[in-house]
Amino acid sequence: MSPIEPVLAEPPALPGRAALRQRWAELAYFHWPYEPGVVQRLLPDGVRVDTFDDVAWVGLIPFVMRAVRIGPTPPVPYLGTFVEINVRTYVIDPRGRRSVWFFSLDVPRSVIVAVARTVFALPYCWSRTRYDTDAAHRHYEMIRRWPPTNASAEIDFTIGDPIRDVTDLDHFLTARWSLLTSRRRRLLYGRVHHERWPLHHVDDHHVRQDVIEAAGLPAPTGDPRTACSPGVDVEVGWLEQVRRLSS
Repeated sequence: MSPIEPVLAEPPALPGRAALRQRWAELAYFHWPYEPGVVQRLLPDGVRVDTFDDVAWVGLIPFVMRAVRIGPTPPVPYLGTFVEINVRTYVIDPRGRRSVWFFSLDVPRSVIVAVARTVFALPYCWSRTRYDTDAAHRHYEMIRRWPPTNASAEIDFTIGDPIRDVTDLDHFLTARWSLLTSRRRRLLYGRVHHERWPLHHVDDHHVRQDVIEAAGLPAPTGDPRTACSPGVDVEVGWLEQVRRLSS
């Protein structure tokens, strides 16, 4: 078994050329604790759920994707800016690398869904979305259209002061420099590079959702652990095969 890499607060360099460039803006983190075994049963062979003090975490993450560019090209008109709301957890690949595992990523652009599912093997879903802003207040909504699953979310939050003392748990939940996914029995790994998140407190929030349950998880309980960020510029590397999954 490979040793597990440490949680790195500072981003490592992206090897090679970026496949995608974009900005993740007006982002918020809502995380709930789960028993590791509950999350592990939804992961493929060879992927271990990552834990902090023996607790797994599932996140609901709303943000605005801006200026999406393929390689060195200019931003894609119309398709380049949209709302995304994803459900994720944190995992360790067979080589001991810490990554994000997405259960779903809801966006309002069907073309984005088709390309992301085909090229990057990510479980994008086509949804109606809404985003409103008023001073420090942010409001997100989504209702899934495809795949035909009952899944929706409504999220309100207010941006608070910067987080001066970022904890080890904050780093565990936000400092993730790769993603893991699978396609046709193959486990795939992709590097992600961006500056360190500028994190803010969330002063108040309201979350109504069933998109986590649509992923096959029990409904979250209790108040989520929260944070938000004005955003970062992001580069995503090309996917590499880690291993072939057993049938």
